[in-house]
Amino acid sequence: MSTVQRSLWISAVDSYSGLFLQLAGAVIIARVLTPKEIGIFAVAAVFSGLASMFRDFGIAEYMIQEKELTSQKIAAALTLNIIVSWAMASAMFLGGPLAAAFYGNPGIAAVMRVQSMSFLLVPFGAVTMAYFRRELDLRPLLICNFAGNVTAFAVSVSLALLGFGYMSLAWSGLAAIAVTVAGSVWFRPATFPRWPSLLGLAEVFHFSKFASSVYIVGQVGKGAPEMIIGRAQGMVAVAMFSRANGLVEMFNRLALRPVMLVCMPYFAKSDREQGAIAEAYLKSVSYLTAVGWPFLAFMGIAALSAIRIVYGPQWDAAVHPAQILCAAFALELVHVMSREALLARGEARAANSLQIGMLLFQIIGLLAAIPFGIIGAAWGVLAASGCGIYLSQWYLARGIGLRASELLRSCVPSLYLTIGAVAPAAAWAMVTGVTLDNYVSFGVIGGLMTATSWLFTLHLLKHPLMKEIVESTRHTIAVLRPKT
Repeated sequence: MSTVQRSLWISAVDSYSGLFLQLAGAVIIARVLTPKEIGIFAVAAVFSGLASMFRDFGIAEYMIQEKELTSQKIAAALTLNIIVSWAMASAMFLGGPLAAAFYGNPGIAAVMRVQSMSFLLVPFGAVTMAYFRRELDLRPLLICNFAGNVTAFAVSVSLALLGFGYMSLAWSGLAAIAVTVAGSVWFRPATFPRWPSLLGLAEVFHFSKFASSVYIVGQVGKGAPEMIIGRAQGMVAVAMFSRANGLVEMFNRLALRPVMLVCMPYFAKSDREQGAIAEAYLKSVSYLTAVGWPFLAFMGIAALSAIRIVYGPQWDAAVHPAQILCAAFALELVHVMSREALLARGEARAANSLQIGMLLFQIIGLLAAIPFGIIGAAWGVLAASGCGIYLSQWYLARGIGLRASELLRSCVPSLYLTIGAVAPAAAWAMVTGVTLDNYVSFGVIGGLMTATSWLFTLHLLKHPLMKEIVESTRHTIAVLRPKT
């Protein structure tokens, strides 16, 4: 098994274990907290997510793409991370009351004050984790993240049952960060610099200022629906949209997050060793859409089943927006790795310009459709995703030499695979519909049918992903087999 395959395997285990705990927690939390309480946390989380993009400041991306990473450069990266993270902690703590006043809810300020504390801890683990990603050594990340996820689950559920309301989610996030950072310090290499340094700070800042902007703007785009809906329609509407988007987030944890952790180091390695990224990018898109499109297609069909089983009957208003958002993200999968490809080539300025353009599409789509409620907002996101394909392709053609015809050819097998995978569930839905009487059986049996059809069609098409699955399965069996 190659280094990249092993890293993907470890990253997948990390994400799946985290998803299981997150899903188990969501099932409980959605039945203990009210939509308004979840809406309050969702709005605060948007500000926290935006601040976290400032906090990270593209430092991990700098370390991954840097061709000659020295101890001095790592120490300078740590210095910059501390400066920015602590500044963001102050901004979160002091800006909480302003956000609360804007949305007319003091709970937002309380959540943001707790979230700000985690920003003081993050730098002491973030740089170490970035180094492990660069080396495609994800075992320490797996252990630290698993410990953090277990902590988040235990604290959130316990505090929610004890009546802490939305603050249970805030405290669980802080506890998880503390555990994760402690683990990263434990795994720190013996040769790793332990103290920050000002030497080389300017070089780190020059790259990171553009790289950080890429993720900051991306986070604004990700949080734009909640921010706009919260102001225009209130906390309950935010919660409904957040739960609709939860189906897409399931895919993020199942497939996208493992890939995104590995793809930039993979692209950067391809650039360093072969001087080309386009081939690696096309292979990644082919694999990602082969998994993502069938998953999202089934989730769109079975949205009522997924919403009811995971969140309960009080969230039925999220079903139709969820179906539209699944279509939007299916389009986004075609270019979701574009910024990582540009950053791996060192094109931080181009990646930043691309992200700004996509944010403008997102905001325009939302503002045009928000008068039509959360369903309109979902349609606005779908329109922005369609426009994003064209814009991303233009930048990728200039940055890594990727032709549109090549990208199209890499996606055609995934289209055939999606049709074959969801055909049985789609036929069932057309004949009987997905109703309140059969949503459980449709979700469970339909999901098994889709997974079986996906594997069969994957084999029938001789898709290269099938070979990867077989090799990974053999490796897993070899690891788990008792030694004799």
